[in-house]
Amino acid sequence: MSQTGKHSPEQRALDVVGIGSMVVDRVHRTPRILGRDAKVVLRDVEADVPVVSHVGGVVLNHLGWAAVLGLRTGIFGRQGADPNGRMLRAAMDRLGIERDLLIEGSGTSVAEIFVDDAGGRAIYMAPGATARTTAEQVREHHADFIRRASRLTTEVSQLPLAAALEALSIARAAGIATVVDLDVPPSDALAALGDEASLDAVLAAADLLKPAKSAARELVPDAGSDPLAMARAMRKRCGNAAVVVTDGEAGCAIATDGFEGFVRAPAVKAVDTTGAGDAFLGGLLWALQADLDWEAAGRLANACGAACVEKLGAFPDDAAAARVRVLELHGGDLDLAPLAVADPVRPTGPEEALAALDIGIEELLELRSRLDGSMFERALALIRSARASGGRVHVTGIGKPEHVAHYVASLLSSTGTPATFLHGTEAVHGSAGQVESADLVIAISNSGGTRELLETVSAVKGLGARVIGVTGNLDSPLARASDAVLDAGVAREGGPLGLAPRASIAAEILVLAALAAA
Repeated sequence: MSQTGKHSPEQRALDVVGIGSMVVDRVHRTPRILGRDAKVVLRDVEADVPVVSHVGGVVLNHLGWAAVLGLRTGIFGRQGADPNGRMLRAAMDRLGIERDLLIEGSGTSVAEIFVDDAGGRAIYMAPGATARTTAEQVREHHADFIRRASRLTTEVSQLPLAAALEALSIARAAGIATVVDLDVPPSDALAALGDEASLDAVLAAADLLKPAKSAARELVPDAGSDPLAMARAMRKRCGNAAVVVTDGEAGCAIATDGFEGFVRAPAVKAVDTTGAGDAFLGGLLWALQADLDWEAAGRLANACGAACVEKLGAFPDDAAAARVRVLELHGGDLDLAPLAVADPVRPTGPEEALAALDIGIEELLELRSRLDGSMFERALALIRSARASGGRVHVTGIGKPEHVAHYVASLLSSTGTPATFLHGTEAVHGSAGQVESADLVIAISNSGGTRELLETVSAVKGLGARVIGVTGNLDSPLARASDAVLDAGVAREGGPLGLAPRASIAAEILVLAALAAA
């Protein structure tokens, strides 16, 4: 297990840091939410796309919405060194969310989300690496990161209660304000996350407690169904400075010394209610940092929740559009800091060069952690079969991978496997004539969807040749067309914009260099 992070060089102070669920949400469309022993045919989420993956997770979502409003945010904890983890870390980087993560070999958290026609949903969570976070890891690896913040957030959803309590204890000892999102009913939390005493300690350690209405109902059943009565009762039970109970599309109830009341939410058409409470908390965090009064804080938080439900997915992938919509729904002026995104015209220098190198190293380490011998075994078998039958090896690519293909053909030849370069576009205009049925073609494409390369692959397969695909997308057309696939995927390229191929080219070269060494 390795510790990786993306930190600013000066170790800046942060407005809020959080630990808890960081999830890939796999969204399905269903005509209705099913009960027991029922069956239904799912609908496409998009045209000819039955399932769509989104960034999600209680803590990552609310930090994302806080970042949309301009807060300096950070996230820490445990995450998998798998494609889902890479997807989440790339999303964090796009919104400027600093990270202090322990990267391990197990899977990243995943949620299967079924959304009905009214925007309602059912969620099934597999907590993955988050569920293996320990109090010792929080204390040993993340205490300094916590102390950089003005406020700490955590949740009762996927994170073990002992780990949440350790983070809260570190924060309180340092005089840092604390926030807990009680996202699931306590009966579910106790079954998966810890014991009743730990749950009570976590709830009591929150300066601000934000329970969903369904969760509050279990803890204060005598309060009835009125969310404001629940907020008052929860505050009395847990001893928090403030309790905010969310009540879906209706709004929120707030109980604190300075204000008690219900704040109504703006009416919008819900497309997907997943993450509405997370977005709500993101807005509330900004309001607390800006020292708004509680009623104004509730209005802003409601605006964030409403903006969230108008689209599929809980995380604000388009930060600029999310900010604009929140401001429209809020209807008032807010003094927002600029979005923490890459500035394409900022000066570059040695620091940027070293940062790009760090990203490349991190991406290659993650690639190594998920590679095993089986991918190489299949590729090696194809090379040996081609050579045994008198066939030749050809290497092809288009754009930057064309240069990789030249190098790899030379490397294979110098290490005992005769190989030639095959031009990626001219192959469909006659050059494919150099390929015979016993031959093998290594095709390189980061996206796996380059049209001209796919035409070349189709042409050589039509001649009877076998294909090894080298790609960063294992679900791509190239991967599906190949007889063997080598993973060369990276989540980030490095550099000011993160667009020019840097880490992906390094991954392709090293994966094929490793193949040549076998």
